[in-house]
Parts: sequence; structure tokens; C-alpha cells
Amino acid sequence: MGALHSNVLDTVGREIASGELPTGHVLTLDVLEERFGVSRTVARESMRILQSMGLVTSRRRVGITVQPRQSWNVFDPRVIWWRLAGEGRDSQLRSLIELRIAVEPLAAATAAQNASGEVRARLVELSTMMRAKGEAGELNDFLDLDIEFHTTLLLTSGNEMFEALADVVSVVLRGRTHLGLMPDQPVSEALELHERVAVAIAEARSDEAEDHMRELLAEVRNAVLPAWRANGRPIRPAAR
Repeated sequence: MGALHSNVLDTVGREIASGELPTGHVLTLDVLEERFGVSRTVARESMRILQSMGLVTSRRRVGITVQPRQSWNVFDPRVIWWRLAGEGRDSQLRSLIELRIAVEPLAAATAAQNASGEVRARLVELSTMMRAKGEAGELNDFLDLDIEFHTTLLLTSGNEMFEALADVVSVVLRGRTHLGLMPDQPVSEALELHERVAVAIAEARSDEAEDHMRELLAEVRNAVLPAWRANGRPIRPAAR
């Protein structure tokens, strides 16, 4: 996708996700061409992508109409990122953490049953490297390792529905870091729990892998809650 497509797509996508362009708002290709200084082809292709995400519909003689959230593909990584970038980020983060709590402990348990020897060794290696980078405060490197750790679990679970969430979890982890919801240095408890999950999977102890992953995500939830409360938006704690 070219820079012109990306500019139109990202800007309009963020505006829809934030509610700046509300449900029922009608866009036209003429307005998009003038606003962004792009060709009709670029405007039309950008709207086609938004339509594939469920954010808009296009009808002859009506125009391009913004759709309600119930129509959106809320698992599309770009939709997630746009929602995280807007005023509704708190609600989106809560939903995503609750999703992770529901899915990742089971993914860890099944990975303990299904993972190859190579994957088991890699998870232990990743957890060790995460501790080193985390304690050194090297958050960018820590983030890359964290993403690989969690996506590897999902991709090794043997459950195609869990596997499909790998990109979602990657966006969540990046979003938490880039939105300033990560401490300057990962807490010791989180580092230790990553290691416990990795060792349990390496030793094929599925019950322990599940329990430790649930503890880890509870720590994540509890770390994010104060940020929500600081914004004056107390929320209902996610179910454990």
C-alpha cells in the first residue's frame, strides 16, 4: 500500500474508531479527493479496505456510510490500533485483556502438550532473554521478545482459533508500550511468571503452564487498572 493510501486509510479509520465520524455519517469520494489531495482511485481503494473491515458501506446514490461498532471486524489489527489511539482506548484495552485472560492460559496448557522440543527450548530462551532486557530497562528489545513469546504460545497451541489471535496479541503488546502503560522496567513478578510458564511448557506440565499464565495476565490487568483509574475512568475488573 502506498503512502497516499495509508494516509487516507489511517486518518479516516482513526476518525471512525474514535467516533469523530459517527455512525450514519456519509462520506463521498469527491470530498475525500479534495481533503487529502488524492486521485479517485486512491480514495475508492481506501474506502474499499474500510468496507472490508466493516467500518463503512458504500451504496449508489447514498454514498459511503459509517457503520456502527457492531459491524466492525474488531479483531482486525488495524481496527484495534485505531481504537487504542483514540479516546476509547480504555474500553478497548479492557476488552483485549479480558480476551487474553480467556484464551492464553488455555493456549499455554495446550502448548505444553503439543510443542516441539525446539519450541520448548526457544520459550525458555526467550524468558531468560526477557529477564535480561527487562532488568536492563531495554524496553524495545523486551517488547520484541515478549511478542515472540506470546505469539509462539498461540501458534503452538494446536487450536486454529487461538492461532488466529497472534496478530491481535502483538498489537495489544505494542499498544501497551507505545501508549505509556508499561513501567520503565518490567516488574520482577512478570519476569518470573514468564519463566515459570516457559519451564512448565518445556517440562510438559500443562496444568502449571495454564495456572502461571493466568497469574501473569492477572498481573498485567492489575498493572493497567491504576492507569485507567488515574484517568478518572474506574472500570469493572475482568473476570479471572
